[in-house]
Amino acid sequence: MARAIMLQGTGSDVGKTVLVAGLCRAARRRGLVVRPFKPQNMSNNAAVADLPDGRDGGEIGRAQWLQALACGVRPSVDMNPVLLKPQGETGSQIIVQGRRHGEARARAYQALKPGLMAAVLESFARVGEGADLVIVEGAGSPAEVNLRPRDIANMGFATAAGVPVVLVGDIDRGGVIASLAGTNLILDEGDRRMIVGYLINKFRGDVSLFDDGLTIVKSFTGWRCFGIVPWLPAASRLPAEDSVALERLSRGAGRRFRVAVPMLSRIANFDDLDPLKAEPEVEVAFVPQGSPLPGDAGLVVVPGSKSTIADLLAFRRNGWDRDLAEHRARGGHVVGICGGYQMLGGAVYDPDGIEGDVKSAEGLGLLDVETVMEREKTVRNVSARSTLFDLPLEGYEIHLGRTTGPDTARAPVTIDGVADGAASPDGKVFGTYLHGLFNAGGFRRRFLEGLGVVGGAGDHVAAIEAALDEIAEALERHLDVDALLAAAR
Repeated sequence: MARAIMLQGTGSDVGKTVLVAGLCRAARRRGLVVRPFKPQNMSNNAAVADLPDGRDGGEIGRAQWLQALACGVRPSVDMNPVLLKPQGETGSQIIVQGRRHGEARARAYQALKPGLMAAVLESFARVGEGADLVIVEGAGSPAEVNLRPRDIANMGFATAAGVPVVLVGDIDRGGVIASLAGTNLILDEGDRRMIVGYLINKFRGDVSLFDDGLTIVKSFTGWRCFGIVPWLPAASRLPAEDSVALERLSRGAGRRFRVAVPMLSRIANFDDLDPLKAEPEVEVAFVPQGSPLPGDAGLVVVPGSKSTIADLLAFRRNGWDRDLAEHRARGGHVVGICGGYQMLGGAVYDPDGIEGDVKSAEGLGLLDVETVMEREKTVRNVSARSTLFDLPLEGYEIHLGRTTGPDTARAPVTIDGVADGAASPDGKVFGTYLHGLFNAGGFRRRFLEGLGVVGGAGDHVAAIEAALDEIAEALERHLDVDALLAAAR
């Protein structure tokens, strides 16, 4: 059985995902066979991974896809055995070991969780097969002791699997001493014994100014500090884990060409926009609800959605349908990806109520197509090609629904040799089910040239690999990585 160590946070969004990815890369650079693991994740940013039988076609959180990349291995559904995909304010779709398990509201899910622990431990055992080390990421915080009796994501998992815990505190948000000391105070003795130390993340400035802080934390907790990690600029070049961070993900204010992206309530796989954000002449502006789509945008990208009809109705309530029509009248370009593609058509039908109680909705009418939701979900990595420029593409599909209509005769993409998507007669509006559309540098350069923008031809995944290396090197400088890895058991 592989040795394992787990990073848990004093709260959400403290940087656990980036730290696990960086430590995975650091361990790999040391010659270790390392794997990532997250018992439970909540995100509509999903990736395609291998099922236990080795076939492609399961879903995991995109963060575990990133961590698998850091390890240099193919992603497996066992790396994230429970994935919650929010469908509304209080309910989520439940994915277990890559496959749809059902839907549940928050309270009902709490009752379901104990029954999922067996799948979590089974997946953890498979992840460890043939590995030297497994680095585990918690979810939320162990300080949510009201959830502890049914916990499968933090101390519930750590105690069941016997995995030691390193606690992560985020100094950038303030109150890090109280967060660490308070967590120590409210954990029960059995959980407290699992913690072998802590680290502090996102420090800015002179680290010596926190020397007294380290002494204070030691006096309250007795825990050792594995180090203080500075703010890592390279983290901004990695895919964001979830939409909590979306409002600060707009990039490139003042650049020559603006891309507007409406922030749908159930936005999914918004890292499709990351390659455009990295372009030096492109500003990507995520537009929050209640704000109009900017009139000076040259391109509007309608992104993926976990609940197409619900987001389509909200799109109209925000007045974005009028903004989009005006953008189109000015000669602006529009791209729809997955759920965004479905929204651009004339109508979306959900006769079986797969997404909810509303069975149909009028689309935005920019493409002459209609979509019917179907129970069977398409989940696969694909080989794709741009029909616009006869260039290779890379990406994956995760969607419900079948889209048909006259505009599909002008498919912008082929997926595994089959036409996909639709385009308007003038070519300024198109949609596709292909996630990762902008990843391929050659396509991205030609696409931007058509918009009057000088684009780079850089490889998006190569840029992520470089960022992972940079983060691993920073962790080696600022953490006692030897001691941290030695604490694994």
